Amino acid sequence: MRPRPAAGRPTRWRFAGSITGLGTREGTRAVVGHWPVSPFGPFADVMVERADGHRLLLAPDDRVAEFVAATYVFDEVVTVPVTVSVGGARYAVRAGPLDLWFVVGRRTALGHLLRSVPAPLSESPGWARLTDRVAGVVLPGVRTLGTAGGGRREWYAARDLHRVAAARLRWDGTDLGDLRPVDPPARFGFSSTPAGPSHVTVVSTVETPRS
Repeated sequence: MRPRPAAGRPTRWRFAGSITGLGTREGTRAVVGHWPVSPFGPFADVMVERADGHRLLLAPDDRVAEFVAATYVFDEVVTVPVTVSVGGARYAVRAGPLDLWFVVGRRTALGHLLRSVPAPLSESPGWARLTDRVAGVVLPGVRTLGTAGGGRREWYAARDLHRVAAARLRWDGTDLGDLRPVDPPARFGFSSTPAGPSHVTVVSTVETPRS
């Protein structure tokens, strides 16, 4: 069920799941959002920036496509079935021309620290504002609070952080090579994923103006 705004108050949309960012030897960077809990029900989407800078959103339906495209910036939005299969540490993602698998590796020191923060505190805008001051220093390009399209505001509550140990991405049947850093940073919104290929457990909150 979609949240209903209270009179005079903005609407908050809460998405709980994971964000995985990785790069390839060919130069394509991909960001997989896997959201078991969302106002739209469980879904996954993939943001892709090709080596030439072309930015695509691969979304599972029109509702998700409309919401995500109004929050982030893309050159092209494509609605296709998006599936994520999880077997232990191995994830397999299929979305139109994209066929991707990756393996979640060890938890980082920052991941251990994030797990120690109580959930209610970590999901608050105040905590996001505080962590935003250091996120860009610890993880260049990463922010936890910012503005999005259409007067929207968004903040991230990272709950855990693992390295991506291995990955392979095919695009339209073409192998794009082995795992590489997300470099240059992907340009979808106010924040990029860490340069090191990472799997982040996260709660993302998008605040939209009252209709």
